[in-house]
This record gives sequence, C-alpha cells and structure tokens, in this order.
Amino acid sequence: MKPEQFIRPEIRRIVPYRSAREAYAQEAAVWLDANENGYDLSGQGLHRYPDPLQRRLKQQIARWKGVSPEQIFLGNGSDEAIDLLIRATCRPFRDEILITPPTYGMYRVLAEIQGVGVQQVGLDHRFQPDVLRIVRSLSLTTRLIFLCSPNNPTGNVLEPKAVETLLETFAGLVVIDEAYIDFADHPGWLGQLNRYPNLVILQSFSKAPAMAGARLGMAFAQAEIIAILNTIKYPYNVNVLTLRAAELALQRRAETRAVIERIKQQRAWLEAELRTLPHVIRVFPSRANFLLVRFRQAETVFRYLIRRGIVVRNRSHLPGCEGCLRITVGTEKENQLLMKTLRAMEVGE
Repeated sequence: MKPEQFIRPEIRRIVPYRSAREAYAQEAAVWLDANENGYDLSGQGLHRYPDPLQRRLKQQIARWKGVSPEQIFLGNGSDEAIDLLIRATCRPFRDEILITPPTYGMYRVLAEIQGVGVQQVGLDHRFQPDVLRIVRSLSLTTRLIFLCSPNNPTGNVLEPKAVETLLETFAGLVVIDEAYIDFADHPGWLGQLNRYPNLVILQSFSKAPAMAGARLGMAFAQAEIIAILNTIKYPYNVNVLTLRAAELALQRRAETRAVIERIKQQRAWLEAELRTLPHVIRVFPSRANFLLVRFRQAETVFRYLIRRGIVVRNRSHLPGCEGCLRITVGTEKENQLLMKTLRAMEVGE
C-alpha cells in the first residue's frame, strides 16, 4: 500500500496556502512578509507569527521518539490531528470511520460534524477489539479505524495481535491513540511506524508532560500522510507560547519520568483503597493515569462528590461501563481527600 492511496483525490490536488516562513527556515534579519506589527509590545516576541511547520521543536521530538521530523505533525491537541485525518480521508455523506466503544468520544463527534458516518463495533467483555466482528463490519467506504491504547475510559492496553491483524487486513488507516502510553509500561506502536504504511499514532503533551493547558498534540505517520495534514491545517496552528513550553518540557524529561512513577504508585494505592469500600463493585485494572470504578449507586456517588467539590467523570452511559465512574489519579493530597470523602459517604456524614 502506498500512503497517498489513503487520501481523498481532491485533497491530494489542493494547492496549499503557504506563508513565506515555510520557504525560509533561518532567522531573518528583517521580517516584512506577514504584515505584522514590528513593535514587540508584549516583550515576549509575540509580535511575530510562529514557524508554521514547527521545525525546531520537531527536530527535538524526532530525536526523543526515534523518528524523522517529516513523520511528525503537531497540532492544537490530538483533536486537531483527528479532525484533519477525517477531512483528508473521508468524503462527507459517503464514507465512514469505525470506532470501538467504549472509547474516546471525540472520534464520533468530529466525524459527525463533517457528515461522515460512524460504524461501531464494541469492545468485548475484556475491553479488547473483537477483530472478527470488526473485519466483517468493514466496507468499501470505511476509511479509518480508531483504536485507543491505553483505552479511555477503561485504562487497558489493546492486545498487540489484534492490532496487528487490523493493520494487515484493513485497506485504510489505523489510528492508534496513545495519549496515555507513558503510564503503561508498554512500548506502544511507534517502533512499528515504518513497518505499516497505514499506521498513524497519536500522542500528547497533555498527560505525562503535564501541559494540558498548552494544547499540543502529536501525530506520527508516513511522511506523505504528514505532508497532507500540513497542507490542510491552518497556517499557524501552534502558537509561540505553546512551542516554548514544549521545548522546556523536553528539557525536564527526567523530572517528568519521576512524576510518572509517582502517579503509578498513587494509582496502585488508590486502586487498593477503593477496593476496600463496600459500595465499590469493581476497580478495573488500569495502565493509564485514571481508574474505571463500578459503584453500586454510581449516580449517587457522583453527585455526592460534586456537592463536596470533587469532580470525577460519570461514564455509566457507555457500553460495558454501566455504573462506572472514571477517576483521575491525582496528587497524593487529592487522592487522600477523595478517599476521605468516599468513606464519609459510607457512614452517612
């Protein structure tokens, strides 16, 4: 399979908007190309547009991840990459994506906004892909399969053999969302990027690097696919402050790894503590930075926590998650307060 065959023909024919900054990678002595205000009123260099291709940051990420800069797309969160992948591959009111609920809700939302159909094949009782059902559900108009590993909201890693079968069987793009991979003690799929031309991997600065407020997502794919995403994105889609914050985050990777270990320790502590509560039916094993917990009266627990200023996510409406709340693993102080509050509920305080 050639990467370009996954892209809509009319998208391949687009002549993209190009700024002069894309053709000039060096620092210019005088920038007079973009009608900016030349006076730096912020004192932070915000009077200039950012590099539209984020070249310096991509070089640093490439060394970190072991890929080439041409295999990296940077966007306003992973949601931008998801949105652009759907735009690039799916014809409105003709094509569809396939998702495996329970999973991240924005795959469906972004497809429906664009008039793209959504085929659903639920995960099995172990929250693993039902490969046979997925393959049987594929049609000539299925353009993308979205998989999330570790899966949100269940927290489990998808079995490699199932993913491999889909990569080898499906004639479209398989997108693996690895937003939580840093918490998983699992290598993920980045090492297989050059093996599968139809593989796209999503990762994020929001979770492990603790940059949710900066909104920076990464997509990794064959260079031809990344070039298409760069063609159809907004010209300056990642701002100057976010680029600076990401470079600083890469400089503190040792600190980030230490914090990841603390979160994993807190995850184990919180799981053990939750299992002691009488109104907890099950705590699902997790390899992410959250736990899916089934309660006897999930809605009552949810509202009790809300009234006391503790916000968790009610996932009870999702298939296979009936009676479940998704609880992020917080700091030690936050986790202790959560448990204190849940125990107070038990005794009717």
